[in-house]
Amino acid sequence: MQPRILTLANQKGGVGKTTTAINLATALAAIGERVLIVDLDPQGNASTGLGLGRHQRERSSYDLLLNEATVSEAVSMTSVPNVAVVPSTMDLLGVELMIAAERDRAFRLKEALRSAHEVLIDGKPVTYVLIDCPPSLNLLTINALTAAHAVLVPLQCEFFALEGLSQLLQTIEQIRSTLNPALSIQGVVMTMYDKRNNLSEQVLTDVREHMGTLVYDTVIPRNVRLSEAPSYGKPALLYDLKCAGSQAYLRLATEVIKRERQLRAA
Repeated sequence: MQPRILTLANQKGGVGKTTTAINLATALAAIGERVLIVDLDPQGNASTGLGLGRHQRERSSYDLLLNEATVSEAVSMTSVPNVAVVPSTMDLLGVELMIAAERDRAFRLKEALRSAHEVLIDGKPVTYVLIDCPPSLNLLTINALTAAHAVLVPLQCEFFALEGLSQLLQTIEQIRSTLNPALSIQGVVMTMYDKRNNLSEQVLTDVREHMGTLVYDTVIPRNVRLSEAPSYGKPALLYDLKCAGSQAYLRLATEVIKRERQLRAA
């Protein structure tokens, strides 16, 4: 079976995409899934947050997009049980120039991930691929949306959230109408929620009114442990399982799986 491919996208920076990618992958792995993260952000924060130093990244997502390596050749195992990563390097900054003139430029990642089922973790194929996008709607993000079955949107509980969401939804619709007709929205996860802040509650209410059941019940709180964990090269679930952020991501993973099962049943 081909793994389910979910792209985590939002053109705004600092909304919790990478934090969500790392911790959702770890939470999914904790409940029995085998997860591959594809780091498409030139900053490489997902790779760093999983404990993979820059000197350890012999092959990367750059090699995938240039057809210079298969997924199996580019993958690196992590210290997180049942989680592997195709790391990122700063070379990704030059990818657009390298492939911009190619006719298949938007489909490079999709073609590369056709062999994702060949990636084995503990002798078994991966069941989920999570793609961590850069904070912009560039060719890297277009490749990620074209390759995905569904989009998971992290959205911060701040004033400009709805404006950014509107732009992203327009892009998703454009990708659906031109490059990937099967693309759907898996869900919107509200991040950086501060229950002491009235604005957080207002933004959450507004987004639920606009997006309805697409918004997950789980809300990711502002949490110091979530911020600290990457500096130790660990997901928060390994750094402090009992903290509020870790527990929220475990609940989110359960919701994601529930939606996937409902989709398959339909």
